[in-house]
Amino acid sequence: MNQRAMSVRLPGPMHERLSALARIEGVHVSELVREAIEEFMSRRIAEKDFKDRLNQRLNEDWEILKLLGRED
Repeated sequence: MNQRAMSVRLPGPMHERLSALARIEGVHVSELVREAIEEFMSRRIAEKDFKDRLNQRLNEDWEILKLLGRED
């Protein structure tokens, strides 16, 4: 698996809570963050109107490509 680093700025209290949760769970903060992001993405993709939003974005992007003369 190709992993990439990412920086996220958190307010102090949120960071403290996250660190405490990670310690209680016995995992690194980065593992807890990865799990939270995965859960968020899965939940968002499962939303009933996700495909509608996706199709809308694709249509908008296609229109931009056509305006730029890239219809292939």
